[in-house]
Amino acid sequence: MDIDKVLEKLKIEDLNGMQQDVIEAVFRSDKDVVVLSPTGSGKTLAYLLPLLRIVDTKSEDVQVVVVVPGRELALQSQTVLKDMGCGIRSMALYGGRPTMDEHRQMRDVRPHVVFATPGRLNDHIDKGNFGAENVRLLVIDEFDKCLEMGFQKEMEKVVANLPNAARRFLLSATVAEAIPEFVNMKRSVCVNYLDEDEQVSDRVVIYTVHSPQKDKLETLGRLLRSFGNESSIVFLNYRDSVNRTEDYLRNEGFTTSAFHGGMEQKAREDALYKFSNGSANVLVSTDLASRGLDIPDIQNIVHYHIPLGEDEYVHRVGRTARWDKTGKAYIILGPGETVPEYMKGEYEEYVIPERLPAPACPKMATIYIGKGKKDKLSKGDIVGFLCKKGGLTSEDIGRIDVKERYTYVAISNEKVTKVLRNTRGEKIKGLKTIFEIVK
Repeated sequence: MDIDKVLEKLKIEDLNGMQQDVIEAVFRSDKDVVVLSPTGSGKTLAYLLPLLRIVDTKSEDVQVVVVVPGRELALQSQTVLKDMGCGIRSMALYGGRPTMDEHRQMRDVRPHVVFATPGRLNDHIDKGNFGAENVRLLVIDEFDKCLEMGFQKEMEKVVANLPNAARRFLLSATVAEAIPEFVNMKRSVCVNYLDEDEQVSDRVVIYTVHSPQKDKLETLGRLLRSFGNESSIVFLNYRDSVNRTEDYLRNEGFTTSAFHGGMEQKAREDALYKFSNGSANVLVSTDLASRGLDIPDIQNIVHYHIPLGEDEYVHRVGRTARWDKTGKAYIILGPGETVPEYMKGEYEEYVIPERLPAPACPKMATIYIGKGKKDKLSKGDIVGFLCKKGGLTSEDIGRIDVKERYTYVAISNEKVTKVLRNTRGEKIKGLKTIFEIVK
């Protein structure tokens, strides 16, 4: 499959300049490629598209390894490749679940590409769970974050474990203090789209919001109500603060997802899923959500707590105005708080209207279906069933994720009651199963 057909499938009319330059850099030489480009500019797609010509889909070997700093980026990157529908098989490998289970799944999937955190990748290589000698390309995404998180020794081990990976692609949204020693800059091509004078995109309008109380919860609630049902991320600096803030917002009637590093892996994945498919309007998170989330339609970023530094600020704001879209960012300032010097630029003051609507319902809701791939269930089966038995149209159905033993489907929130009533007791592909809303 060629690049034009994939872009048509993804409903992308044109690649941006950075993506075109990356593809040209990959194919015009055999050198390593270093990509420096702002958050939200489409770096993931830029390095995945060349795989259409690099990967041999007839092979059953792992040919490309993509190292990422966290599981969320591994899962999101794999989703982008899956959405390309190009026949390249892939898996995400990360901690928090048994390596043995991943190895068992790997034998079934036979991936051409693996997206992996450094420690988990080395664990698989050490155990001989796939043929590392067949890997020809190593990609390190967000290499600045990997270095910052102390993964350099693990990455050096990855490089040593992949002796036949003749090429390396490195990607970052910021200029790292040092390029890793295992990258030979003399034999690399650098695609640099970072503007050192531009801290955040000029497509983002930034506002200050003044809270009369030190405890900003009431101000936050009023601010979010003024957004209607727009998609928003609220950033806080501490896990406990995330839990407290989400509890408050839920009690006020908002539909939210909480996200931080102290949560169980499945709870984190479910929270992101509900937010990304439109079943929750508000994601309340630590800076864990400031990187690795490729959710294209986030309209508002709210800094409940002032970011701890410039990097945190840049990456938070980078969650909105992705690709060619516009966005807004809001900084809530309590009594005595001021905008830090590192947050450059001009700020408008946002005055929250006196009269506000009740918290808006999200556009979508998530339905759980208790059957999945193991039951030979496909997306087409689900769409057909929901339209025929559930009384929906294709416009009422959003993202569908068919897992091994269950399925998540986003459907229009207005139609949830109708769907659950119409499908009660019905069989899908001759199988009796559970249909319920995911809270």
